[in-house]
Amino acid sequence: MAGIDPIKLTQELIRCPSVTPADAGALDVLQRALEQVGFVCRRYVFSEEGTPDIDNLYARLGTALPNFCFAGHTDVVPVGDLAGWTVDPFGAEIIDGVLFGRGAADMKAAIACFAAAAGRFAEAAPGFPGSISLLITGDEEGPSINGTRKVLEALREEGEQLTHCLVGEPTNPIRLGDMAKIGRRGSLNGLITVNGVQGHVAYPHLADNPAPRLVRLMTRLAGLELDRGNAHFQASNLEITAIETSPGAENVIPAWARCRFNVRFNSDHSSQDVERLVRHALDHELIPYDLAVKVSGESFLTPPGKLSRLVVDACKAVLGREPELSTTGGTSDARFIKDYCPVIEFGMASGTMHKVDERVAVSDIDGLTTIYEEVLRRYFAG
Repeated sequence: MAGIDPIKLTQELIRCPSVTPADAGALDVLQRALEQVGFVCRRYVFSEEGTPDIDNLYARLGTALPNFCFAGHTDVVPVGDLAGWTVDPFGAEIIDGVLFGRGAADMKAAIACFAAAAGRFAEAAPGFPGSISLLITGDEEGPSINGTRKVLEALREEGEQLTHCLVGEPTNPIRLGDMAKIGRRGSLNGLITVNGVQGHVAYPHLADNPAPRLVRLMTRLAGLELDRGNAHFQASNLEITAIETSPGAENVIPAWARCRFNVRFNSDHSSQDVERLVRHALDHELIPYDLAVKVSGESFLTPPGKLSRLVVDACKAVLGREPELSTTGGTSDARFIKDYCPVIEFGMASGTMHKVDERVAVSDIDGLTTIYEEVLRRYFAG
């Protein structure tokens, strides 16, 4: 059986311009590679009113438990300033041992490493006691509505069970083996609106300016201390991200004023706790306001244990260094997977993700493939 070359597969995936929500053939490329080494593949297309249709892939090698799942996404962010790139963002060029392209770090190289590692392990250990699966979405960089979350729901309805999961997000700040993620902070977005009465600035008694009242509310939020962190998480933080008023001219008092904010909160809180604390702080000002809240993920932690030790030991065996177990950074689809099985994140170096000239070292592709293969070897050795 011919194996999978992770470098060539990374290049093939990058050459598919799968800027979210477009798939651009990326999942077809991956499916062909996986079927070549014995995976049975299923595709799931989900849609919801007001959101784009999303193609997703679930592939499984074996039928028995335990089922070790690799999870990730083939969609990528836009290229940004094309003039700032020194190469074609979708050319997948290798220059001086470095592979360039949008999605190289986040996270097409890791997906290629998943596939290659699984193929190598299965060839070396035919009849291994369990299954290996890949859950790959095209909706991680987008609204995350028709991707991993819905695939997981569909798999549960079909009786599919995931035992443990490794997500291949780029977790390493500088070099491969620096860091693995065992949890993530939650994320809550808020929109505060203060209403007034529009009028001429020369006749303020005939109007009601909402802007000064909004400033008072924003000042209250800016001084809000949610917590001081805990053993596994940094302190939660609230950041004001946008301020706007109703359209008008220089001599018009606005009819309304709004601000948007985001809270990244740790395991000391649920999203309901955060909303309650925010409303309590705002209510102190005795100012009428409207607050709309949208939660994109709850905080979670996979406590250090067998799964994290498995990844740490595999890194030590391959690279000779032990990754830090961390909960820093933004959100990922691990926030959905944690409701189904223990999950850890480990992938490429993150320094160039979402930037122009996104890139990974070719040696890191080989290294990550070997680490993933070592994870599988240790996992199924029991």
